[in-house]
Amino acid sequence: MSFGLLELKIILPAFFAGILVLSTHVPFGREVVKRGIIFIDLAIAQIAGLGVIAAHSFGWETDGWKVQAAAMSASLLGAILLNWTDKRWPEMQEALIGILFVLAASSGILLLANNPHGGEHLKELLVGQILWVNFSDLLPVSLLYAVVLGIWFQARQKLGRSGFYLFFAVIITASVQLVGVYLVFASLIVPAIATVKMGKKESLTWGYGIGVCGYFIGLVLSSLFDLPSGALIVLALTLISIIIFSVTPKSRNIDGLKVETG
Repeated sequence: MSFGLLELKIILPAFFAGILVLSTHVPFGREVVKRGIIFIDLAIAQIAGLGVIAAHSFGWETDGWKVQAAAMSASLLGAILLNWTDKRWPEMQEALIGILFVLAASSGILLLANNPHGGEHLKELLVGQILWVNFSDLLPVSLLYAVVLGIWFQARQKLGRSGFYLFFAVIITASVQLVGVYLVFASLIVPAIATVKMGKKESLTWGYGIGVCGYFIGLVLSSLFDLPSGALIVLALTLISIIIFSVTPKSRNIDGLKVETG
C-alpha cells in the first residue's frame, strides 16, 4: 500500500476528468430525476458506445475523428428518437428507454461477437479507463462542456424538451468515453437522488460536493489498495449520498413539487 509521485501523476488527470464530468452531470442529473427518466443516461451512453463499436468494426482509429463522429451521430439519433417517443407516448417513456438500452447493448455484443478483443472493448465501454486519461484529453471536453453549460444555464427554459435531449446526448457521448457507462450513470443519478429533498441552489452545491468527494476518495483508495478505480468511485459516491440523504430534512418544496420521504 503506497501513494507516491507516480500515483499522483495518474490520479490528478483522472480527478480532473471526474470534476469535468460532474460539472455537467450534476445539473443534468437533477433534471433527469425531475423528469422521471432515470435510465436515459444508460440508454444514450450505450447508443454512443454502439457508435464507437461500429466505428471499430470498420477499422477506424480509436482516437480518430471518425470514431467521435460515429459516437456523436449515434447518440444524437437516439436523443431525437427519445424526444419523439416522449411526445407520442410520455406515459411509456421509461419503458421505451429501457428497450432502447437493451437493443443498443445487444447490437454491440453482436458486433463484437467475432472480435478477438471484444470482451476487452466491452469492459472499456462499461467500466471506462479513467486512470488512462491525460490532460490533453480533457481540453476539448472542457471547451465542449463550457459551451453546453453556458447555453443550458442561460436558456434552458427556451430550449424545451428537444433541447434537453440533444444537449444531454452531447455530454453523455463525451463523458462515456472518459469514464465509462457505470461512472456516467453514478455521476448523473447518485448526487441527484441524494439532494432530491433540497432546493435548487442547495442541491447543486451539495451535488457537486458529493461528486468531488466521491471521486477523490475512490481514486485515492484505488491507488492505495490497487483496486479498480471506477468501482471504488461508485461505492464512495453511493455511501456519501446515503449519509447526506439520511440527514436531510424529510420534506422540502422543489420547483413546485413536494417530495415526501420516510
